[in-house]
Amino acid sequence: MTGSLATPQQLDATRRRVVIIAARFNAVLVDQLVDGAQRAWVAHGGDPSRLLVERVPGAFELPLAAKMFAASGAVEAVVALGCVIRGDTPHFDYVAGECARGLMEAGLATGVPVIFGVLTTETQAQAEERADVTRMNKGRESMEAALEMIQLLAPPPRVSLKRTPRASGRKGKR
Repeated sequence: MTGSLATPQQLDATRRRVVIIAARFNAVLVDQLVDGAQRAWVAHGGDPSRLLVERVPGAFELPLAAKMFAASGAVEAVVALGCVIRGDTPHFDYVAGECARGLMEAGLATGVPVIFGVLTTETQAQAEERADVTRMNKGRESMEAALEMIQLLAPPPRVSLKRTPRASGRKGKR
């Protein structure tokens, strides 16, 4: 299944501050996701010094780190990247499901966009396709989703309302 995250608005990473939290498990694939996210950041005008990259052991640990960064006030969005490939045991279901739930809860609890950039695939080949920076890199898509959400949730510019002069006289009590 393929999709498009194309947005009609221009994404702008200028003056933004985002953290990528990446799992070390399946590092070869996750590193490609990180690379794609970093490329998207720069392509949209982001300053590399304003993009943090932190590592956690695996996908199961992503939600706690995401919530900590989201609640810190130091970043405008969290991009969580990982890769869980189905095996012969139900381990996949526990890790993938709890990771997704935890990341969603972190965003809802803090009001900060927490983007689910975790590959959950049936096979290694599917994961490789989705991580490849020359193809459908989900790291890039996740960074672009974060930038779009930052813009969506940003407060509107303050509108200066002109004050109208009040009538000079006070009416008496009835």
